[in-house]
Amino acid sequence: MASDSSISDADPVDPRLLKTFSAVITHGSFSDAARELGYTQSAVSQQIASLEGELGVELVRRRPVGPTEAGTRLMDHVASILLRIDAARAEVQRVKGGTTGRLTVGICPLAATAHALRIIGEVARRAGVHELTVRTLPRQAVAEGVATGELDLGLVDGFALSDDPLRPPRVAGLHGVPVCREPVVVALPPHHPLAHRTGLRLADLIDARWIDAPGVSAPLADLSAVVGDSPHLRVALRYDGHDVRTYTELLAGGQGLGLLPRFALAGRQDLVGIPLTQPELSHRVEALRVTGGPPVVDDLVASLTEPVEPVEPVGTEIQPRS
Repeated sequence: MASDSSISDADPVDPRLLKTFSAVITHGSFSDAARELGYTQSAVSQQIASLEGELGVELVRRRPVGPTEAGTRLMDHVASILLRIDAARAEVQRVKGGTTGRLTVGICPLAATAHALRIIGEVARRAGVHELTVRTLPRQAVAEGVATGELDLGLVDGFALSDDPLRPPRVAGLHGVPVCREPVVVALPPHHPLAHRTGLRLADLIDARWIDAPGVSAPLADLSAVVGDSPHLRVALRYDGHDVRTYTELLAGGQGLGLLPRFALAGRQDLVGIPLTQPELSHRVEALRVTGGPPVVDDLVASLTEPVEPVEPVGTEIQPRS
């Protein structure tokens, strides 16, 4: 009987081939993939041919460059496979231990409060950290950075029903520790027709114009997943950045409504926050970490979870050094 050519009976696929395949599909070009990976175009072509040989199926159309049906199926898995490999490598390195004197923290824009940044700096100084880096990043990037060892600690935020936990990012091996929660408000300029209301229901805002800012606030598409029966909200403008100030300026300019934690409007005269009464959401911040890591991470988590009054967020990327 002929041997089965399925993946389960074959040798494990070389991760380097998967990385090359991902680069080719992402760029839609063999030459661009070669430039990113530091290979020759010929080497990239050979690696794709090797991968197709191992799996026994064509994965990449050559002209124009793009995935075949099988290639599309493989791309659905490649990112998570490569992430798990990087996470495993980082886990092995953490076992080696040792103190590097460096600390890198990833933080989502609305989690980057002055209090959190102050705590990070104070704890790093006490621990003798000589090189501290703080990066503002999207939620998934923070989670992946912690998992792969690029970040020692992550602070992520999100919206959840009052009795529900924050939905974790889709990265295995992470532990989330609740840091704080804050009521959610609908942010709009004082002259808006709804600015006089004492509370708003999401169902009342089906026809309103919204700003979708997934890099800062909750993606509007995700609200349905959080609250179940949420109405479909109409997007008037999409902001693809990660800066809190830019987002709030768009809100103040009347470009659309947005959901924010109450503290994000502190001190602003050009925005009002109307409590969201139904569904009753809260804004959560969690610290993401992995098992092991430098002892300073334990001190950071302990300090960050101490009860405090919420303060205004910092919306720009910084890289402080102590």
